[in-house]
Amino acid sequence: MKNQTQWLRYAMLAGTVTLAFGIGVAVGQNAPTETKGIKVGQTTAIDLGPELEGVEGRQLRMRVINFEPGAQITLHSHKGRPGVAYVLKGALTEHVEGVGTHVRKQGESWSEGKDTTHWAENVTSETTVVVAVDVFKP
Repeated sequence: MKNQTQWLRYAMLAGTVTLAFGIGVAVGQNAPTETKGIKVGQTTAIDLGPELEGVEGRQLRMRVINFEPGAQITLHSHKGRPGVAYVLKGALTEHVEGVGTHVRKQGESWSEGKDTTHWAENVTSETTVVVAVDVFKP
């Protein structure tokens, strides 16, 4: 009985790892090859070097991004560019490598850390507005 339980745990773990890998591959394989329908509105940035020790050469940036109906942004990584985002209006479908798909709705926020590789699209018939804030190196 103990061996059967242990074998079942290993089988479930292997299945979970396989599923996670499969989702990650599918996210990358389905990603668009070009960004389209995106309009970056107001951008505000501040040089962090004079503000905080250890972040010389980096900026804190806030952008308002409009995703027209059918808009898409290509697969990209946030390694070295952590950020947070907030849906001000509409909904955005985000495809995260190794995690899956999330529909980000109006009023929802999320983080994008060094392990985030994703792409996004607006599959609705209305413009989606996202406020994106990140730390980046210009």
